[in-house]
Amino acid sequence: MSRSIHRRTFLTGAAAAAVAVAAPRATAATGPRISTAFTLPDDRAYPEGIALDPRTGDAYVGSFTTGAVYRAAAGSRAAEVFLPAGSDGRTTANGLKADRAGRLWVIDHTAGIDVYDLDDRTLLARFEIPAGGQHFLNDLVITPDGTAYATDSVRPLVYRITPADLARARGGRAPLAARFDLSGAIPPRAPDAYALNGITADPTGRRLFVVDMTGGGLYRVDVTDGSVRQVALHGGDLTHGDGLELSHRTLWAAHNLSNTLTRWRLSPDGGAARLTRTLTDPALQIPTTLAHTPRGLLVVRSQFDKGGPMGPGTPTPPFTVARVTGL
Repeated sequence: MSRSIHRRTFLTGAAAAAVAVAAPRATAATGPRISTAFTLPDDRAYPEGIALDPRTGDAYVGSFTTGAVYRAAAGSRAAEVFLPAGSDGRTTANGLKADRAGRLWVIDHTAGIDVYDLDDRTLLARFEIPAGGQHFLNDLVITPDGTAYATDSVRPLVYRITPADLARARGGRAPLAARFDLSGAIPPRAPDAYALNGITADPTGRRLFVVDMTGGGLYRVDVTDGSVRQVALHGGDLTHGDGLELSHRTLWAAHNLSNTLTRWRLSPDGGAARLTRTLTDPALQIPTTLAHTPRGLLVVRSQFDKGGPMGPGTPTPPFTVARVTGL
C-alpha cells in the first residue's frame, strides 16, 4: 500500500475538529462526496490497509506505525482494537485482506504475512520473507480459490500462498515464495525508488492487476502461464498509485501523494483501461487504499504527512476512514 519514490519518504478545539471530520465534502453539486465512515481509537494509528469480512461486512484497518489492527463492526461509527500493537511480534500492519473462510491476512512489510482466525483471533500461520537483501511487502489480494498474492515494492516480485501452503504451515511458520517476476516488464527505476504496490484480481482469479506507483503503469499478470502485459491506460496514469479495488470491470485506485482517487473502466480482456472519473481533495488526507461497499468506497486516510512516515508534524485527531460516494 503506501511507499513513495524515495526509500525513507513515503510519498516524496475538540468539538470543532469533530464537526470538521464529519462534514461531507463535494467537488460539485452532483460530484463525489467525502464523509467520515468511522474513527480509529489510537492517536498514533497512521492507518494503511483495510479489509472487509465478506461474511459480516465488518472492516479491519491496520496501523503502519504500531502493528495494531482495528475492527469497525458493520454500521459502526467507531472502530475498536482487534489485535493490539505488537501482537505476535508484529511492528507494522500495512496490507490486509479477509477471506471467505474467516481468516484475516496481515502484512508486516519487513517480516512477512500473518494469518489469523477472525473468530478467535488465533494466529494460524506466519509466512516469512526469505533472508537476505531488502524487501518491502506492500499489498495483497485473495483470489476465489483461496490463493493469496502479495507485492514487494523493493523487488519487482509477486509472492504466492496457496491453500495447500497454508494447510502445511498451519500452526507454524513457512517461507514466503515468489511466484512472478515483473522485472522484465516494468521500466527501470532509481535504486531508492519503489515500484509495485496495490494488487487486485478479476472475478475469476486468473488475472492479477498490479500498479507501479513510480512508473505510473498498470500490469496484468496471467496466473496460469505467468505472462505479464502492460495495460494500456487511456486518459491518465497511475503515478503514486497505492491501493486498488476491482468490481466487475470497474477499477478504483488511491493515489497517495496527490490526494486523489481515480475510477477506470477495464476492457473485457483487461488489456486496456480508460479513466472515467477523478477526485482530488485534501480531505482524503493521503489515501493509501480503498474498499468497495454497497454504500460507497471506504478510503483509508493515513495522514502520513503529519508526523508519520513522511516527516514532522502533528496529525489531526481522530484518525479516520472516509466514505466516498458518487465515484
